Amino acid sequence: MYRYICLNLLVLLCVKTAQCQKKNILFFVADDMRPELGVFLGPDFPAPIHPTVHSPNLDALAAQSLLLKHAYVQQAVCSPTRTSLLTGRRPDTTHVYDLIHYFRNVGGNYTTIPEFFKNNGYRSIGMGKIFHPGKASGFDDPISWTEPYYHAPDEKFRSVNVSWRAVSKDEYKIHPLPDMQIADNAIKVLNRVAPAAKSGHQNFFVAVGFHKPHLPFLFPEEFLSLYPRKSIRLPYNPYIPVNMPEIAWSNYIKEELGVYRDISSLHATGAINTTLPDDVVIDLRRAYYSALSYTDSLVGKVMAELVMLGLADSTIVSFWGDHGWQLGEHGEWCKHTNFEDATHAPMMVRVPGLTDKGLVTERLTEYVDLFPTLVEAAGFDPLPLCPEDSTTTALCREGTSLMPLMQDPTRKWKAAVFSQYPRNNDTVMGYTLRTDKYRYTEWPAFTMSPVYKPDWNKLYGVELYDHSVDPQENYNRFGDPLLVELVSELSSQLRKGWRYAQPPGTMRGQ
Repeated sequence: MYRYICLNLLVLLCVKTAQCQKKNILFFVADDMRPELGVFLGPDFPAPIHPTVHSPNLDALAAQSLLLKHAYVQQAVCSPTRTSLLTGRRPDTTHVYDLIHYFRNVGGNYTTIPEFFKNNGYRSIGMGKIFHPGKASGFDDPISWTEPYYHAPDEKFRSVNVSWRAVSKDEYKIHPLPDMQIADNAIKVLNRVAPAAKSGHQNFFVAVGFHKPHLPFLFPEEFLSLYPRKSIRLPYNPYIPVNMPEIAWSNYIKEELGVYRDISSLHATGAINTTLPDDVVIDLRRAYYSALSYTDSLVGKVMAELVMLGLADSTIVSFWGDHGWQLGEHGEWCKHTNFEDATHAPMMVRVPGLTDKGLVTERLTEYVDLFPTLVEAAGFDPLPLCPEDSTTTALCREGTSLMPLMQDPTRKWKAAVFSQYPRNNDTVMGYTLRTDKYRYTEWPAFTMSPVYKPDWNKLYGVELYDHSVDPQENYNRFGDPLLVELVSELSSQLRKGWRYAQPPGTMRGQ
């Protein structure tokens, strides 16, 4: 209450001044980027085995942002997680669990982040990978944008021959890599929208979606020098968690990695407690780090242009990776799981005047929180909480604005955050509860359309990982007779759902 009184007084004091003008938004996305950034070094880093990570530009952005050390996605695969963040609603509301279905067809006619700003007079411009491209988004959700959507030509580099490739300078000077073209387009767009934004004639929402470090790991060869091969080490936990239920495993060969011929030629099965040859693991990890640093450089290039144009003080900047990624930990690769490495991802929000000196929070946050945060940070009224059935509600939120954490990043916050992942041709749904100390997952039977409901009476597996002693999730503690009461408590919390885990002072139905 005190915070809102202060904010209202601030509005009264700055009426008709430039400080009350709505802010622009520069909206960065990276594909398959786990929090392998310098600013995450320490207990929040994805793994204890890693080289020195080079991410100077994202580290610099974090130093002027609210850095969310514990941000979790709603489902660790591209279209569901992007749909969830961009609509501010969870997969069981969007009904998007795969790379095929379009939320407007199976969920509802929900307002998206870029659509909200477009509807409020902003020039909404998108490029690269924001929504999952193709049919899964109605071909980039045209209603969300003011201008035709931009995709970089990639025919020159579209290949499944190899899982990674370092491109020579001679080659990319002639044929720029797709993400290079996206960064260049972002700079052109910023120059074009800058005059209207600076004059107060029209704000902008510019969304820049980089494809890397998604497979294939494609990057300029000079980035390999940042990661000498001798600096790359194997993951220290190449085997599955003790007592892991089989349903928790994702066959990375069938799901994604096996599409590349250099990997398929190894005849790896992707089965539980198998992994790739050591030299291949080393090469893939090295290439992933190189691709991540390449993306970091492009973010820096676009940010430098924002500053040069004099727009930094009037522009909110958000950055997020669409989910985490497994680099051989547990012998697992890619995403497609409910493990920490797949659901934990980097997110930061820079709001001029609020986060200038940098803020870090260890509080649990979720990707559905970004929509209401950007709305409030830009100067609009808060979004209402979605009703239980929001099928016909165009604009609402299932997340929580992060603005209070910009006032006090240590304040009491959510009791838990929630992720999920389907299995067995969508007949089983793994629901995960992440608290400060535990990751608890149940795998109930699940019925798709028209009910989209779990059957909690039919479980295919249960997992409990204690992050206070096992941050890498190597031991499933479910079944421990000493933890029966804890399991009961966590199960109850998981089944009640996200509405019962809101920050103190947030009423369940508001």
